[in-house]
Amino acid sequence: MNLLKQTKYGIYCPEGDFYIDASGKVARNIVTHAHADHARPGHISYLATKSSEPLLKARLGKKAQIQTLGHGEAIKMDGVKVSFHPSGHVFGSAQVRVEHHGEVWVVSGDYKLEDDGLCHPFEAIKCHHFITECTFGLPVYHWPDQQETYEKINRWWRENNSDGITSILFGYSLGKSQRIIKSIDHSIGDVYVHKTVGAMNTAIQMAGGDLPETIILSEKTDPEKVKGQLIIAPPSFTSGPLVRSLAPYAVATASGWVLTGKHMGSAKSGVGFVLSDHADWDGLMTAIKATGAERVITMHGYTAELTRWLNENGTVSIEIDDLQHQQYQL
Repeated sequence: MNLLKQTKYGIYCPEGDFYIDASGKVARNIVTHAHADHARPGHISYLATKSSEPLLKARLGKKAQIQTLGHGEAIKMDGVKVSFHPSGHVFGSAQVRVEHHGEVWVVSGDYKLEDDGLCHPFEAIKCHHFITECTFGLPVYHWPDQQETYEKINRWWRENNSDGITSILFGYSLGKSQRIIKSIDHSIGDVYVHKTVGAMNTAIQMAGGDLPETIILSEKTDPEKVKGQLIIAPPSFTSGPLVRSLAPYAVATASGWVLTGKHMGSAKSGVGFVLSDHADWDGLMTAIKATGAERVITMHGYTAELTRWLNENGTVSIEIDDLQHQQYQL
């Protein structure tokens, strides 16, 4: 019998009576990280990492009932041992290790293998069954060295600065934005951030994260002070009177999708910098091999493609939806 199975609410452990990154409303939900598609409001109780608690409070509200564990610290839930281990995805993110009667499962959540200097680096956990994300689960996705990307961002911003053009860089409010803030050259000028980025920065600093100072951009900000500076904002920051007041400006996007041009859905997407908080193909292969798992379950992304490749190359693999009905004995 599978220790974990897929349900309409997400991954569920019948023996421990808990969910992982559940949707809907459940009694006990384990959260891998504070992105909105994983940390959803409405659950009765949450279990998460200590470092993600301020981020989850910012997402879910201060009244959310959140119990926390440090990385590597274990808890028993109806006899099932649960612990968190770094995933390297964003600040506070973790994989979930689930053990019962000697059988070990690991749910990766989202992860990357690059050390971004801000969140705890990915840690491979030995297990029998590895449930892995595969957002970029195709061989075409191979990330350049992140330092090269930061240098490209610096060069773009520096050129705009010298021409008196404001630089607007799109990146997710949690994760991408902080990596960029942490790693770019602040000697070029001031760094302004959208309020949602600012809220995540504050939560990370509350949890002990080290970030350079930034300035919150608002309707009251004098556009003349912003001229030639850098603004980091979520992709939704594309229109309205505030944006129009910043002209002349140049826009760019930081995303893994830049590699194949999938960031170009908006006419304002501008130039692109390849930077992702998810593992590329080589990262996925490295992580899967390091777990030593005898079965790999794929979720979130190119599941069919990665499952087929793994099966053709000697690793037993199924897609997450197949966990609804498959039986498996060690």
